[in-house]
Amino acid sequence: MAKRNTSGAPIELTAGALAVDAACSGNPGDMEYRGVQAWDGKEIFKKGPYPDGTNNIGEFLALVHALAYFHQLGPKYAQTPIYSDSMTAMAWVRKKKANTKVALTARNKAWLPLIERAEQWLATHTWQNPIRKWDTDRWGEIPADFGRKK
Repeated sequence: MAKRNTSGAPIELTAGALAVDAACSGNPGDMEYRGVQAWDGKEIFKKGPYPDGTNNIGEFLALVHALAYFHQLGPKYAQTPIYSDSMTAMAWVRKKKANTKVALTARNKAWLPLIERAEQWLATHTWQNPIRKWDTDRWGEIPADFGRKK
């Protein structure tokens, strides 16, 4: 287990870093995502739940939301790391494309445009924020975890 600071965060974390995660009850199911300060767990954004989503979609949207959040804050935050425990979502961001096969339905029409908007944002913006893999084995659950694992 990693050494921890007084707030319980692993010492290796950069102060100000953001941790993102998603939760989905079912596959597909009700999907939501959020971003929290990795250092102290303070919630910065939370979206959903959206019906008929998947965990991978939520993780992807959370990463793009975090990138857009830091972009909006300005150049001072361009190097602030973002942590995710989803290799799939990290790959989708690198490719600037969500590789989901979920088809548009009457129930998911609320979030499907979010994917299109996220892909458009990735295609039209650059970022320097490092996206890092959360080391669950060393640090425990990511701070943005919804705490619903059984």
